Amino acid sequence: MSVYHDEIEIEDFEYDEELETYFYPCPCGDRFEINKEQLAAGEEVATCPSCSLIVKVIYDQDKFRLAEDEVESLPSSIEGLKLKDTA
Repeated sequence: MSVYHDEIEIEDFEYDEELETYFYPCPCGDRFEINKEQLAAGEEVATCPSCSLIVKVIYDQDKFRLAEDEVESLPSSIEGLKLKDTA
């Protein structure tokens, strides 16, 4: 059983699109972090890389799972498309 420093809703985190990671300020001065892949996998713990504190992330896992499923199905839908020969 984990002891959480706090429980924080995902909407309160800042999102970095480049890193696809959510950040939230930690009392130690660093930031708690959790990425989209972890959220899609059902992870609910954001960790701080500088101290031992952890927070529970409150979010709707289905929203992240749907986004992940759409990305995975994209290549198969593109494969079915044929480009017209302009020659």
